[in-house]
Amino acid sequence: QVQLVESGGGLVQPGGSLRLSCAASSSVFGLYATAWYRQAPGKQRESVATITSSGTSNYADSVKGRFTISRNNAKNTVFLQMNSLKPEDTAVYYCNAKFGTREVWGQGTLVTVSS
Repeated sequence: QVQLVESGGGLVQPGGSLRLSCAASSSVFGLYATAWYRQAPGKQRESVATITSSGTSNYADSVKGRFTISRNNAKNTVFLQMNSLKPEDTAVYYCNAKFGTREVWGQGTLVTVSS
């Protein structure tokens, strides 16, 4: 079973940048489609960005042009580069990986955008 560990969250001012990382415990991670989700207080969890095993990415409209998802299969890691952050980006960010019927979640990392 693949396990995921996120890192890189923290407090940042509006307009700032953060880079989230999600490290997987197994090399089979390269077969998994991966995604970043977020959940703000009082709101449902939502998909932010997805990337297939071959590197095709998609983004929620709210983050297009500001966020970039990427992966390094050799290092079993997926990243989320977040630029031009806004207060409404404040949320717990979760890494997700899917392969067939298998789905794995990380524990989440908190991103707070505030002055």
